Order: sequence, then structure tokens, then C-alpha cells
Amino acid sequence: MMKPIYKTIMLKISGEVLGGKVGAGIDYETVFPICDAIKTCTDAGVRVAIVVGGGNFWRGRAHTDMDKSKADSIGMLATVMNALALADALIQKGVNAKVMTAFDMPKIAELFTVDKAREYLDKGFVVIFGGGTGNPCFSTDSGAALRAIEIGADIFFKSTNVDGVYDKDPNKYPDAVKYDKICQTDILANDLRVMDATAAALCRENNLPILVFNLNDPQNIVRAVSGENVGTIVECN
Repeated sequence: MMKPIYKTIMLKISGEVLGGKVGAGIDYETVFPICDAIKTCTDAGVRVAIVVGGGNFWRGRAHTDMDKSKADSIGMLATVMNALALADALIQKGVNAKVMTAFDMPKIAELFTVDKAREYLDKGFVVIFGGGTGNPCFSTDSGAALRAIEIGADIFFKSTNVDGVYDKDPNKYPDAVKYDKICQTDILANDLRVMDATAAALCRENNLPILVFNLNDPQNIVRAVSGENVGTIVECN
């Protein structure tokens, strides 16, 4: 039986992760093991909130002349698609899940409010937030940071394809150095693009720690919730 050190977590999952090796669509061989790890956490009493990206369906502008706001709106819709698919997969695994969106989609999902989201978390639901912040020009990292602060999460789990924060891209530079701990200020000052700058600033200003870790092994979620060293802690105190 796992022994969680956190009561409430915000887990950010990229759309590309849900797309598996291809990085497109929904790959259930990838999604179901993630759901199993989340179930282990909820069975231990952890309140789990999730924000998903949309890159497996839509990333950036389809054409250089495309209006950025419209492109971002399409991206927000893509995150709702992923939220619905992930919720369905969790329910198949026996986990109560609820999708809440940043904008009205009454026949699709429930409109986000802080009080209702907290109520669902208290009742043991995994709450998946779709639609980012509901505004263009903000990444889903920023949406995850915002929702984490609103629901009172203990930590923001930022899952990536690397095992933490490095001084430079470890996929390009073999001499890249990994940090065990780093401050959000240093991430911003050194332009370490492990996350959106707005998200890093939001977390710094609200004293919300971030854990950057690799989701290639979904059990890293369980290890992280249990306090094991699986990545880089980002906090300034």
C-alpha cells in the first residue's frame, strides 16, 4: 500500500503522451497504464486533478497566415477531446472522473467553477480540466498552474519526456546537467524552456512547488506521490 505525502495533486499530461509513440490520436496502450497509476493514487485517498494538452490533435497554426486566436481556440477544443477520452478511460478502470471546461459546452461537459471542482475532488472524483484557461495566448501549462492554485493543490506535477530539468536540452547535448532542485526564478532567468514562463511565474508567486518528471513510466506518478526522487523539484524556498 502506497503512503502518499500529498493530499491534492495537479497532474499535467501533454497531448503527445496520450498519442503514444505516434504522438497523434489516442493510444490506449499508453493511456490505460496512466489510468492504473492514477487509480493507485485515488485508492490511497489522494485527490487528483488533471490538465491535458491538445498537441496530439492540434498544435499551433495550420498556416502562417492563420489568425492566432482562432488557432488557439482550436487547440483548446483539442484539449477537451483529450479530457473526455481520458475520463472515459478512467471510468473503464473503475475511477470516478468528471470533465470540467473553461467555457460553456453544456451538452459535452460541465462549466468549471472552483467550488464545484473542489466538491468533486472531495467526493473522490478525478477532475479533468479541458479548455486551458479559456483564453488564447495561454498554454495548458499556464492553465494547469492556474487550476492548481484555484483548487489548493499541494504540488503541480509537470510530466515530460525527460526525467527532470537540465541546464540545456539533454536530447541534444550529452553533457547536459540535471538539477535535483531549482527555483522558478532561475528557470525564468536562464530561459530553461521546461515549461511556459507564465506557469513558472504563477507558481512562484503562489508558493506552489512543481515536480518535473518523466511519464514514460506511468508508475512514476505513484512514486512521486509517495515522495520518491523521480525528477526535479522547482521551488524557491
